[in-house]
Amino acid sequence: MAGKKNQVMKKQKIEVFDIFLLIFFAFVLIVTLYPFLNVLAISLNDAIDTVRDVNFIIPRKFTIKNYIYVFEENNIIQPFGISVARTLIGTVFSLFCTSMLAYVLSREDFYFNKIFTVLFVLTMYVSGGLIPEYLLIKRTLNLGNNFLVYIIPGIIWVYNVILMRSYIQGLPMALQEAAMIDGANDLRIWAKIIVPLCKPVNATVALFYAVGQWNSFMDTYLYAQKLPTLQYKLYMIMQQATQKVDPHSVQATVGSTVTPLAVRMAVTIIATVPILIVYPFLQKYFVGGMTLGAVKS
Repeated sequence: MAGKKNQVMKKQKIEVFDIFLLIFFAFVLIVTLYPFLNVLAISLNDAIDTVRDVNFIIPRKFTIKNYIYVFEENNIIQPFGISVARTLIGTVFSLFCTSMLAYVLSREDFYFNKIFTVLFVLTMYVSGGLIPEYLLIKRTLNLGNNFLVYIIPGIIWVYNVILMRSYIQGLPMALQEAAMIDGANDLRIWAKIIVPLCKPVNATVALFYAVGQWNSFMDTYLYAQKLPTLQYKLYMIMQQATQKVDPHSVQATVGSTVTPLAVRMAVTIIATVPILIVYPFLQKYFVGGMTLGAVKS
């Protein structure tokens, strides 16, 4: 009898714990989704109605006027193309360079391994500052209003190098040694062994680079205003909408009504959706790369 009572008590405790977890994760889900749903609802809601109350997740008066204003009143086709080009080219080129550098730093027979690792890590904490960077890019490298300004300055992120290096160090060294015995050089080992085995961490690093390239607008503002990206264009649209009228008043445009708040929310959704579309395809590799790449430091 005592054994049955203990089993019943354990079962009840497990059920209570499961209910607690269910409530906790439901709360986390609501807290996580509410801001995004709120932004989406405001972007699809009538601007005048939104002025009354901004706390809702379902559009009260559905409209696409806010998006029409963003797309029709502002030419964003060219900036969109530039953003896509810089994201694709920048991600591929950065991933290529990061992978090769991480492989070199992962080799124990590389004599300057620790020295270069320390020097790279120091750049994460110590920066030359904005003015030296500006002078280097604009005057020394002469990259002002040049598409390469989106590629070269941010070609390597040290965090991504460390993440990929840690992942490579976790691979069996016997594979590289066997390839060396067969006469393969370092370039062949990297291309034929390291790259195929690093798909999870490659996807993780690629996502980091892609998000960084897609969301960046400050480099456009400083160095390449003649080559505006989508983020910079959307930023300027928000600034113009805010400067024209008071945030709580209404601006009449093209036979419709929009407000700075409504424009801001529409711009946010436009800038976010492409990354949301790409992420599900990389989620499996992203989680695997973050987990395995963090085993060693």
